[in-house]
Amino acid sequence: MNRIQIENYLERLQLDRSLADHKPDEELLNKLQLAYVTTVPYENLDILNNIPLKLDEESLYEKIVTNHRGGYCFEVNASYNWLLQSLGYNTLSCFSRYLRGEDKIPMRRHRVLIVDSPDLDGRYFTDVGIGERAPRLSLKLVEGLEQEQFGEIYKFEKDEFFGWVLWDFYKGQWRRFIAFTEEPQIEEDYVGTSFYCEKHPDSVFNKGNMLAIKTLTGRKTISNDEFRIFDCNSVYAKTMENDDEFKAILLEHFGIKL
Repeated sequence: MNRIQIENYLERLQLDRSLADHKPDEELLNKLQLAYVTTVPYENLDILNNIPLKLDEESLYEKIVTNHRGGYCFEVNASYNWLLQSLGYNTLSCFSRYLRGEDKIPMRRHRVLIVDSPDLDGRYFTDVGIGERAPRLSLKLVEGLEQEQFGEIYKFEKDEFFGWVLWDFYKGQWRRFIAFTEEPQIEEDYVGTSFYCEKHPDSVFNKGNMLAIKTLTGRKTISNDEFRIFDCNSVYAKTMENDDEFKAILLEHFGIKL
């Protein structure tokens, strides 16, 4: 990305354009991730509307920055990766397995990032492509270290088969969340899996509306025709009655104008 594109991206995230000159440290990394998950929605609207996803840098910049849209992991984490690189971070994109709620080993169908730089104290895990409960800040990639943020607790463990496993503490017990290994990937490696997520009859992404955006106290979601606001320990739910109501909620709560 050139300088203008970087500054426009920061403005899209509701951050100061001057952060383009900030050193690539933990402070900036956390500002970026928090801003990303609270301004760029997780969404599958193009998939549902049979609009083929384009995963190249220019197309994703146009969709997310210029058109104020969002996307799912293969879109937003790809675009976020290029932003981090443009700001001076070293990144490694990893294929991962989404383990939460699974009773058998799932295929690799998620993309995550490992980040480092001379200004970081070690390596960090970052992911802006999950609509469910997930970290709003980066996590140190250290085995066994319990890391708390926004009332949520996470830790990494190593597994002989899964590689790195991210766990989250929920309702009094630890549960497996994401697993990934560190084989280097190129952008073309994600195309086939993304196409599976778009078109395969077994995919969860082409069945109904899936939107989410984080807040400082929870998140807002749309699942099919139900809109929810999770706020601390309370949940507000509303069934959307028609397209006009759906579009109004998209604009007010997710910043999306169709």
